[in-house]
Amino acid sequence: MRRRTDHVLPPPRRGASAGGNRLWTWLMVPGTLWMSTFLVASLVLVAALALGTTDPLGNPHFGLNFENITALAEPAYRAVLLRSLGYALLTCVICLAVAYPVAYAIALHGGRFKNLLIAAIVVPFFANYLVRMYGWSVVLSDDGPLLKALRAVGFADSDTKILQSGVGVIAGLVYGFIVFMIIPLYAALERMDVSLIEAGRDLYGGPLRTFFFVTLPATRQGAAAGCVLVFLPAMGDFVSAQLMGGPDQIMIGNLIQDKFFQGQNWPLGSALTMLMMAVLFLGMVGYLRRARKDEAEATR
Repeated sequence: MRRRTDHVLPPPRRGASAGGNRLWTWLMVPGTLWMSTFLVASLVLVAALALGTTDPLGNPHFGLNFENITALAEPAYRAVLLRSLGYALLTCVICLAVAYPVAYAIALHGGRFKNLLIAAIVVPFFANYLVRMYGWSVVLSDDGPLLKALRAVGFADSDTKILQSGVGVIAGLVYGFIVFMIIPLYAALERMDVSLIEAGRDLYGGPLRTFFFVTLPATRQGAAAGCVLVFLPAMGDFVSAQLMGGPDQIMIGNLIQDKFFQGQNWPLGSALTMLMMAVLFLGMVGYLRRARKDEAEATR
């Protein structure tokens, strides 16, 4: 009688897995140290310069002067900060409204053309940001193709303007950063189980109710990531306000640029930079706390 032998695979070695994790950790150390060192050093330098002064020639000097900090409470600076915050938040809302249908169509109905459609969206944004904003300002100009088409169909007259207004600034911000909203939403929708949408249609009926009760909650992490990726650069952007806005549409990025390059007031520019960094830091902390909470709920 032949003896039967079972070939049993040996259990994975615990030491090999731990060694692999340690290897990847050590590989991350050089880049992490490099980025952290220069980030912290630059923040410390800017924070120290915010307490400095300038001489009659405009040269900055370190010191312990709180006038630049107290100057941030002036109504002019407060209005610019609130305007920048409003523009950035409105940009997030518009990008979210425009990007969701695009990402939804590509992820769920793109079929074999998904990668091609994503490339068609992403590749144009490889061009220089300033060049793209110049091109967009031509499209939105008084004699541009957009206003000509609107006048031809009766939706605009000769006095209608897009540039030199808040609409022009927001249009530039949306055009500049909408790709940062499409990609996270596409990734979230791509990972989503399609059967959830089918079950939602059976429960809630219409596609709109299914979207709000099924699709939106399932992809809220992608939406939150997109909002952060749009809000952070939009808050500090100055190109859109400079090319498509007027004196009444300047943002905090324009103020910082002016203080550093034209006003020769580096301490005040540093104080404005720290103010903007504080707002961005609060937004980032809120996102991380929300993401941690969602992750904890998902693991229950």
